[in-house]
Amino acid sequence: MALDLTVVDSFTDQPFTGNPAAVAVLEAFPDENTMQLIAREMNLSETAFVVTRTDGAYDLRWFTPSVEVDLCGHATLASAHVLGGQASFHTRSGVLACTRGVDGWIDMDFPADRAVEAEVPRSFGVGPMRWFGRGGSDVLLELEHAQDVRGLVPDLQMLAALGSRAVIVTAAGDEPGIDCVSRVFAPNAGIPEDPVTGSAHCTLGVYWGDRTGKENLTGRQVSARGGTVGMHLRGDRVVISGQAVSTAEVRLSF
Repeated sequence: MALDLTVVDSFTDQPFTGNPAAVAVLEAFPDENTMQLIAREMNLSETAFVVTRTDGAYDLRWFTPSVEVDLCGHATLASAHVLGGQASFHTRSGVLACTRGVDGWIDMDFPADRAVEAEVPRSFGVGPMRWFGRGGSDVLLELEHAQDVRGLVPDLQMLAALGSRAVIVTAAGDEPGIDCVSRVFAPNAGIPEDPVTGSAHCTLGVYWGDRTGKENLTGRQVSARGGTVGMHLRGDRVVISGQAVSTAEVRLSF
């Protein structure tokens, strides 16, 4: 059996930056074990499997190298990019509509995820925090300064003990046009640090929208690869926007 995948760098317009995802467009999903093995073989933070529906929309599933996940922004962006920029995906997190924006950007209509302030676990510490809370899937914490986020050396075992899908570390932006910076760590999903995390901005958009009073924001994920994410608040939805560029075509034989 042969399987073709496209590798796409998401939330960037420059190859070898942003967050890479592999995308396979198929007539039907392989069994779950096979999809998990393919994702492990690709060894990217996510591999997306896309199947065309009879109504013209698509079914979409995402796998890290170790688990299937309920929501993934950068692999959704990569999938929409492979399909020409416009698609409607049926997923574990509902229907996600993707449309072509301006200047090559793709807009993705995602569910908002509001974090609620919570007590900091007694054994937890990453330096001075301004805020700590939990969303539906992730922990969110705000540090004092953007440079604190950039310089953070995470204790992954401590972060994993929080029991969340991921831990989002953020601070106010410190450069023109950037409302917030962030890094995202997901050891419980087999991802020590995710380069750029679209789904985390479902939480970041709401949090920084409340803090700044803005409906339109721009975030910069300051991982080693880095990437830029647009956020537009629409009630209980957040439109996540980004660019993407294809970097490779891969054929797996098995």
